[in-house]
Amino acid sequence: MYKRTKIVCTMGPACDSDETIREMIKAGMNVARFNFSHGSYDEHHGRIERVRRISKELGLPVGILLDTKGPEVRTGLLVDGKKVAVKTGDKIVVTARPTSEDFHGTAEHISLDYLALPSEVEKGSLILIDDGLVALEVESVSGQDMTCVVKNDGLIGERKGVNMPNVNISLPAITERDRQDILFGLTENIDYIAASFIRDGESVRGIRELCRENGGEHVTIFPKIECALGVENFDEILEASDGIMVARGDLGIEIKPELVPHIQKEIIAKCNAAYKPVITATQMLDSMQQNPRPTRAEVADVANAIYDGTDAVMLSGESAAGKYPVEAVKMQASIALETEKYLPAHAPLEVPADAHGTRVVNNVVGMSAVNMATTVGAKCITVPTTTGRTARLISHFRPNMPICAFSRHEWAVQQMIMYWGVIPHQAEITQGTVNGTIVKAIETAKELGYVEAGDLTVATAGDPRMSVQLEDKVSSTNVAYVAQVR
Repeated sequence: MYKRTKIVCTMGPACDSDETIREMIKAGMNVARFNFSHGSYDEHHGRIERVRRISKELGLPVGILLDTKGPEVRTGLLVDGKKVAVKTGDKIVVTARPTSEDFHGTAEHISLDYLALPSEVEKGSLILIDDGLVALEVESVSGQDMTCVVKNDGLIGERKGVNMPNVNISLPAITERDRQDILFGLTENIDYIAASFIRDGESVRGIRELCRENGGEHVTIFPKIECALGVENFDEILEASDGIMVARGDLGIEIKPELVPHIQKEIIAKCNAAYKPVITATQMLDSMQQNPRPTRAEVADVANAIYDGTDAVMLSGESAAGKYPVEAVKMQASIALETEKYLPAHAPLEVPADAHGTRVVNNVVGMSAVNMATTVGAKCITVPTTTGRTARLISHFRPNMPICAFSRHEWAVQQMIMYWGVIPHQAEITQGTVNGTIVKAIETAKELGYVEAGDLTVATAGDPRMSVQLEDKVSSTNVAYVAQVR
């Protein structure tokens, strides 16, 4: 059996050793996530180099994902660095000012580092601290001071994250720090960017332009949907993106948590319809930071995301800082394998109603390949591809056999790692003829152990002699073959 759902693992102190990374990759890690809210460039460089070296040793490709810090708001320093206790009904003054040693907060007066906030909140606005563990309600504003009422007992720590639900903050989606982090990532030849707190399509286009101007034209961009504006403007964000991450942690703070499951389903469905990969993230196996086994609710959460149609599931603190990083990957892989047994043989084989031109041709070829493979019981679908687009198309139809994709371009192979059901390999399989290319691709699949002599496979290809010219574009993939392995 092979796992079709991809696993994204956050790297951190818990998985710094060669042996741990090796076991995580063998257990099913497909993409290594580097959270640039934490760590130095030297630390990230060392971890990226380690993942790539071990991936190469194992012969198992692993993608590299840079997750931006994004426009964050944090609490300031506190007296003696100690957390302060607040009680329901207490009054507390929150001052918007730069974090510095000049001011240390107390239970009666704290600071946060977003200077424009007093002009953007109003009476009744909520300020949520440390993932919503402490809620403050704004009562009045005077200059940079906001007098608030504490809504629940709790502890406030320094440099903790702050969320303001339903407040349209004016922080740029891509900060100067993010720009520098992305430029660093491009020097490391990253494969993907997960862009935090994206609120509109223009922000995605800005990141793409930054990448293109600095040699990163093949980097794929996954906006993170984690605020109300991101949900409201989702359609334009999706159109501008290469894929989406459903970042349920902050999303469940910025909006009512009970709305998150439905929004997750809607986002996944829209990504599936747009043929773009989607990652479901945050707290999937959260208890495994401390425990060797997950709760039953966490198992159901992972399984339901797969039933919804997610391409990938993600581990955050479980792999970066937890006690059981390898076990968490094994568990997520095991849940995926078991859940995939109950998925349909393939997704509905239909051309989208809004498809036209080359998209119709591409859909028909992809549909035909999946239908043929299912009908004849093919062992795999063999896909020679230059850019990875054909593999992504076939992935959309969710066949129940491996999609073995081959490209001579390393960047295309790295992109395909994220596609559901696709097993990508870098190989030069293009021959002088279409038949020659197909034979070479099937021979390579056999050498790698995906098929044996006598097995049936379905192969896609592009025959330039019969290419379809529509809307001044050429549909490069235009044929699908059933072949028996020799």
